Amino acid sequence: MMSASAARAHEAAALFAGLQVHMNVGTREHIAASDLDYQEHILQGVSRTFALTIPQLPDGLLRVVSNGYLLCRIADTIEDDPSLDAAQKRYFSESFVQVITGELSPERFAAELHPLLGASILDAEKDLIENTPRVIRITHGFRDRQRAALERCVRIMSRGMADFQQNKSLDGLADMAEMDRYCYYVAGVVGEMLTELFCDYSADIDAHRSELQKLAVSFGQGLQMTNILKDIWEDRARGACWLPREVFQRVGFDLSDLAVDGQRETFALGLSELIGIARLHLQNALSYTLLIPRHEAGIRRFCLWALGMAVLTLRKLHARMDFTSGQQVKISRRSVRGVVLASNLFVGRDWLLRLLFDGFTRSLPVAENPPKPILV
Repeated sequence: MMSASAARAHEAAALFAGLQVHMNVGTREHIAASDLDYQEHILQGVSRTFALTIPQLPDGLLRVVSNGYLLCRIADTIEDDPSLDAAQKRYFSESFVQVITGELSPERFAAELHPLLGASILDAEKDLIENTPRVIRITHGFRDRQRAALERCVRIMSRGMADFQQNKSLDGLADMAEMDRYCYYVAGVVGEMLTELFCDYSADIDAHRSELQKLAVSFGQGLQMTNILKDIWEDRARGACWLPREVFQRVGFDLSDLAVDGQRETFALGLSELIGIARLHLQNALSYTLLIPRHEAGIRRFCLWALGMAVLTLRKLHARMDFTSGQQVKISRRSVRGVVLASNLFVGRDWLLRLLFDGFTRSLPVAENPPKPILV
């Protein structure tokens, strides 16, 4: 129970916060314009892919999805920094959740975290952490439903990633169910957030909310599994492996022997199974996209560009199972332009989009009855 003195201090703080809000009303537009300029600028620095896809969204979604991405990127930066130990990552992940909910000052969060960031963190990411208060001011200006979607996503993501970071190893995850859980925390919950934002934006989309939410996690998992497979070696250099041990044990491969060249053919058997599972998740991603009304071409392009680039990446992975670096299976700029062109031409033609997907995935393995993503 709060003491009398603490209660008075709490009331005073609340009164001061209220006065600040009242005093800032006259300058809110100026502050918002400055913060929005920063948001647009830093998005270009922290993600080339999303800096390409997010601007395809209509004006009613562009600002909030950009902000949601930056919030996730802050959470991801905490997870990825090898100079932070597991306890620090959990502390800052929980602190960031409190920042978004308004329980902790973003200035304090940034001042504590920024000096601890390691040399491997990009300058743009360090800049983003330092300017967390600007990002949060935008977050706190959204409507209740939008803000609730962002808060839920970052809360689940931050706490889930902290759990996995605490237990990461080069031995991989236990099984496919554990990989599903990891993918949910990192990407599936983002699919749920985007779906909620899409439904808030459009009554036509909201009419399909139940169907979309059933596919949203699978969409996110397809994209995340593609990234995990592409980044095997880079993750290993950071002391982590997000592949499921059980899948590889069934074909007689031990993930602790991943660096042994003599067993790469056996490793490829397990990799092939995971490519097949990712392919089926991407098929669900196409079904998700086709539930978006045709007149919402910008939202469809946003989905199709991410889906198309993931499919082409899986094709490169399957064609070069002996790769030793993500750069070797990275799709070319020409391929990206091809995805953009095809998506723009056929954005409203469902049968052609299905035909394209079938054609480009025909050479990929097909997993039978893959485990369903786990909702946490």
